[in-house]
Amino acid sequence: MKKSKAFWGFLVLALVIYAVVQGMISGGILDLYYQNILIQMCINIMLAVSLHIVIGVTGQFSIGHAGFMAVGAYISAIATMKLGLSLPVAIIMGAVISALAGLLVGIPSLRLKGDYLAIATLGFAEIIRIIFLNVDYVGGAAGMVVTNMTTWTYAFVGVVITILVIANFTNSRHGRGCISIREDEIASDAMGINTTYYKVVAFTIGSFFAGVAGAIYAHNFFIIQPTTFNFLKSFDILIYVVLGGLGSLSGATIAAIFLTIVSAYLANFPETRMIIYSLVLIIVMLYRPTGLMGTKEITSLFKFGKKGGSKV
Repeated sequence: MKKSKAFWGFLVLALVIYAVVQGMISGGILDLYYQNILIQMCINIMLAVSLHIVIGVTGQFSIGHAGFMAVGAYISAIATMKLGLSLPVAIIMGAVISALAGLLVGIPSLRLKGDYLAIATLGFAEIIRIIFLNVDYVGGAAGMVVTNMTTWTYAFVGVVITILVIANFTNSRHGRGCISIREDEIASDAMGINTTYYKVVAFTIGSFFAGVAGAIYAHNFFIIQPTTFNFLKSFDILIYVVLGGLGSLSGATIAAIFLTIVSAYLANFPETRMIIYSLVLIIVMLYRPTGLMGTKEITSLFKFGKKGGSKV
């Protein structure tokens, strides 16, 4: 009953937010600048939540998320610009190929742990970037020109689906298996839990939604370049998850929103932007070392669920 109440509450809230923002866009209150910030916010939320399932839920330290985002971006761009397909089909193609890439990388690399896994995933992301950098079919280093097709509706629907799928996965039997791996992988293995299987499943789902975010990102700007998806982008996504609180889906979402707004309003100060951005992060982490939400979910404040779970 609690899960059902939280689910429908989330859907109602999502519909209200969409209706309000869409009304403001239709009424001319939100111009293209603010629409672009909203779309970028949605992309960052999808990236944060998709990495949350790998790091926050399963406890696997991955810093190659930008690689899966790049796969989704380039595959979707090829689908629309080269093959003439519609954007929804292109998004699905980019997401599926990203999931397959996550599966191929996850099966061998998720047998590793800690720093070794981080290095393996970082290596994958760099390999993907170098491949796109040297393929003339997608523009090489100059980048690939992409028609702007992304709208607020596409971005928002992507966020809602991402949150719903990952929250429900976390509350499922598979999700509890992943959480047990995060808490104590040796004990989980001893209890008969197929730790490699659950890690690969979480990794694949995270890769899928990173691909969705990449596809929406690619069609929000007029050009995509391999340099956009370097290791610094992976660290940006990692910051969303850590700042929000490891194990908190709500925290990752709030952190993505917060840092997108901070980054957007510091764009007018290019010389000091990164300094101020870093100071904001340091101050937050000093006063909230476990992140903005810790392991709690925002629904726990409304008595919808228990501590530490994603109750959407």
